[in-house]
Amino acid sequence: MKIEFLGTGGAMAAPRPLCHCHVCNEAREKGVPYSRSGPSVFIHGPNVLIDTPEDSYMQLNRSSVQKIDGVLYSHWHPDHVMGRRVLETMNADWINYPPNGTTMDVYLPEQVGIDFNTRLGSGEHLSFFESQNYIAIHHLTDGESITQNGVTITPFRLSEDYVYAFLFEGDKRVLIAPDELYGWNPPDLGELDLAVVPSGVFEFNPLTGKRQILEEHPVLSEEATFEQTLEIIGKLNVKQVLFTHIEEPDRLGYDDLVKVEEKLKLEGKNVSFAYDTLLVNV
Repeated sequence: MKIEFLGTGGAMAAPRPLCHCHVCNEAREKGVPYSRSGPSVFIHGPNVLIDTPEDSYMQLNRSSVQKIDGVLYSHWHPDHVMGRRVLETMNADWINYPPNGTTMDVYLPEQVGIDFNTRLGSGEHLSFFESQNYIAIHHLTDGESITQNGVTITPFRLSEDYVYAFLFEGDKRVLIAPDELYGWNPPDLGELDLAVVPSGVFEFNPLTGKRQILEEHPVLSEEATFEQTLEIIGKLNVKQVLFTHIEEPDRLGYDDLVKVEEKLKLEGKNVSFAYDTLLVNV
């Protein structure tokens, strides 16, 4: 398997429009790896796309992706779904008549399918695509797995039970948790070759130790912090960890995160921060 990080930002990608902080200015000036687009990842081998942020058109056009055999959605949040029209663009035939388009399989874990019917019009939008044969929707019940090109993929709920992580099992075993680790106590998932997880919010600057988020800020009761994320991955039997879903408000640029990596590796942690376009062999 190969993991291609199409976008490694979060709800607030970098550069953020109209923002002129040093992180956004540097991202505008230098581009990737300093810039970060919305959260999405592609897994080569099973050829599966996870989530479609607003930036999906751009991400797929610059990627090495040649064929998508399935699309998975982790949860209903707008930064993970609002680029769903890319499914129409990839499969509709606007030239021939009768049209000779393609149909792409879309897999919705149980709660995701439920939430799509009441959140952001996702369910109605995908149903329209299915009526036009652009996609085929498959509803998965909790505990149900799918197999793509010899790789078994099992969605499972996190502590925030509207959001799912995915366990990929083939010649390698990979955990991909796109977002929302708050309160998660990992079960025994066995030995993992790689875990892809959100970095969490940086309550404290990881280089200086200075507090960045007020102790009374409500985000700390909703989002896992970076320190809590490190505790979570410490409970996993995993060889390598890659952080993604890195939020612009944390005010940490690419160079800062490289320094954090170096610090953590000196502590014996095999962790890295992903960036847009990163391609990792597992």
